[in-house]
Amino acid sequence: MENKKSFASDNWSGACPEIMQALNNANAGHNEAYGELDDIYTNRAIKKFKENFGENIAVFFVYNGTAANVLGVSHLMNSYHAIVAAKTAHLNEDECAAPEKFIGTKVLEIETEDGKIKPEQIEPFMQSIGFQHHAQPKIISISQVTEMGTIYTPEEIKALADFAHANNMFLHLDGARIANAVVALNTDFKTMVTETGVDVVSFGGTKNGLMFGEAVIFMNKELAVDFEYRRKQGMQLHSKMRFITTQFERYLTDDLWKKNALQANAMAQLLKRGIETIPQLEVSQEVAANGVFVFMPAELIPKIQKRYFFHVWNESPIGKPGMKEVRLMCSWDTTKEDIEGFISELKKS
Repeated sequence: MENKKSFASDNWSGACPEIMQALNNANAGHNEAYGELDDIYTNRAIKKFKENFGENIAVFFVYNGTAANVLGVSHLMNSYHAIVAAKTAHLNEDECAAPEKFIGTKVLEIETEDGKIKPEQIEPFMQSIGFQHHAQPKIISISQVTEMGTIYTPEEIKALADFAHANNMFLHLDGARIANAVVALNTDFKTMVTETGVDVVSFGGTKNGLMFGEAVIFMNKELAVDFEYRRKQGMQLHSKMRFITTQFERYLTDDLWKKNALQANAMAQLLKRGIETIPQLEVSQEVAANGVFVFMPAELIPKIQKRYFFHVWNESPIGKPGMKEVRLMCSWDTTKEDIEGFISELKKS
């Protein structure tokens, strides 16, 4: 059976060769478990994070993104608090109600066309503060890149952080695709996160070449007091921690994260240009990072999915009869030939 590349998700790609080599290197001999003080791999990974985000951070490694999101925000709130997020946010729609189950908290949704939220959209929820009958807003959570493929600028992030802190709240950044956002804006992690006032970050890599693992970064280490116990209680203290942390050390060395993200983003732009040559298709969202959203005739979708799988994002987009909105994701290993093959298939169908 022919193994065609998928445009379903950047999670569908494998681990990049550099990460596989790092895992193989870490597999030799014995090493202290659980990321304890003498774990050389974990120490080196934390050093890399401090080089990129600053010295006053606290970094904890977990297995997956859901855990990073839920544990990260849970450490800064109580069950009577609420999380404010875009309706499309992963924390809201794609965590199988994990925040509700494990924190007991409420998620306050904001409808948004582009996946981004603004301070003025949060303002109405402030009326609940101090009213004992309502959940108390405590966390603003944003995704970078958003689930609609859009990107917050550092100025937009700072505005949200300033709003949060003025209202005794915290700002959480779900950075599953943070590398794609940083390279798209030609900036760096300090400018996008440290200097804007973000409080806690879920730093992902599995969508950009890692095999598994996520980092929870508290931008002020004082906020992280006792988080190690929450991680353990949350069943996310990995025994052979070196196999998570060696990946992050290599990922943050020689700009591997940047190389992978640049490739994915460049292929998304190439895909966008190809789609724009096909009259029956219409790009539906700004292509800012590695995702391309497209209005596609409903009858065309199952034909193309037989060879190149992708997800339908919106079954009934308003004002587009007979069309569905699909999401096409490019990965660190997507090539020009992959794009050309996909566009050729679309033109034939």
